[in-house]
Amino acid sequence: MQIYKTFLAGLIAAFVLVLGTAAAPALAATPAEQYITDNVQKGMGILNNTQLSKDQRKTEFQGFLLSLTDISAIGRYTLGQYRRTASPEDLTAFEAAFKDYALAVYQSYFAKYSGQSLKVTGSTPLSADETVVKSVTVDPKKPSAKPFEVQFRVQNNGGKMVVVDFSVEGVWIRELERNDFTSYLGQHNGDVKALTAMLKQKAAQTK
Repeated sequence: MQIYKTFLAGLIAAFVLVLGTAAAPALAATPAEQYITDNVQKGMGILNNTQLSKDQRKTEFQGFLLSLTDISAIGRYTLGQYRRTASPEDLTAFEAAFKDYALAVYQSYFAKYSGQSLKVTGSTPLSADETVVKSVTVDPKKPSAKPFEVQFRVQNNGGKMVVVDFSVEGVWIRELERNDFTSYLGQHNGDVKALTAMLKQKAAQTK
């Protein structure tokens, strides 16, 4: 599933760049921008804490990812129209598999993108409760390389902010994932159990 592999690469690049780098707090002019900036610093603290064992760092990092993103909502969204026809039991199993898979992939890839710098450049409100935070990334090891844009879709859910989507160079990852999953389901008679089994298998392989 080439589109799926492309999605993973883009997602991890975008996600880890914001977690593994520092941004200037002074740039955060809105609550959503401040939220992204603060979490950059928090992610850095976990990843660079040498007093933690590997397992402790993994556990704390997973907890951090779960607090930053609404993985359950993202997972439900990726099912598209097939969510309406899936049983409650199948949906519950899928969400659990999706969460485990996403966390396994983040853990596997985050180290590959450490050392990048990220700069919050502004934000665009989509509604009273949703904002797109814009940023650019630069590799300090390659100062001549062209920076690319990463955007974060931040929702304010009753005072709690969460990231619900990412884009790399204008391509929104959640949409790519839904296209890939619904394509898979279309080829497997809408069998959410089959998709869940596939995610479990890939999570195990990644771990």
